[in-house]
Amino acid sequence: MVKQERAARTRSALIRAAARVFADEGFATASLSTISARAGVSNGALHFHFANKSALAAAVQDEAAQRLRALTDAARAAHRGPLQTVVDATHQLMDALAHDVVVRGGFELSGDRSHRDGISLRAQWRQWVEQTLRCAERDGVLARGASWADGARVIVAATAGLEVLGGDDATWLSRHHVTRMWEVILPHLAHHRELERLVSAGSGPHTPSDLRRNTPGT
Repeated sequence: MVKQERAARTRSALIRAAARVFADEGFATASLSTISARAGVSNGALHFHFANKSALAAAVQDEAAQRLRALTDAARAAHRGPLQTVVDATHQLMDALAHDVVVRGGFELSGDRSHRDGISLRAQWRQWVEQTLRCAERDGVLARGASWADGARVIVAATAGLEVLGGDDATWLSRHHVTRMWEVILPHLAHHRELERLVSAGSGPHTPSDLRRNTPGT
C-alpha cells in the first residue's frame, strides 16, 4: 500500500510538472529531463510511469479533460438555467486556466501544432457550449433571431481568445474581463425576459484570484 501511494504521488507530480513545461515551452521543445527535474524525480522514475513524451502529454490531457468535465458538470448541477450555466462555467474555466496548471497545460497541448494526438480540450469545451445552448433555444430563452449555433460560435471564439491571450498576460483571464465579455454578448443572445435574471459576473461563489500560476505542487 505504501509503495502504491508513493507511485501515485510520483505519477501525479510528473503530470503537474509536465503540464507546466508543456504550457511554458510547448510540446516539441519540452524535454523529459526538464520534466523529471521539475517533478523532483529521476529519469528512471519518469520512464517507469510513462514510456515517452507523447504518453505523458496524453496523461496531462486526460487529467485536464476530467477537471474540465467536473467544472461543467458542477455548473449544470446548480440548475440556474442554460444561459447562466454557460456564464458560470466560463468564469470557472478562466479561473482554472489562471490557477490550475494541469488545465492550462491541457489547453496549451490542444492548440499545439506539434502535438495533434489525444483529447482536445478546446473541442470538449465547444461541444459542451453547443449542447447547453441547444437547451437554451429549446427552452425559449434566446433572443428573437438568435440561434444556438451562432451563440456557440461567438462564445467559443471569445473564450478561445481569452485563453490564448491569457497565456502571455494572465489579466485577460480575470473575472473583470470575462464579465465585460458577457455584458456585451448577453443583450444580443438572451431574451429580454431572461436578461433581467442573468448575472454577467457569475452567479456562483467568486474565487479570490491573484492571477498567479500554480506551483508544481498545486
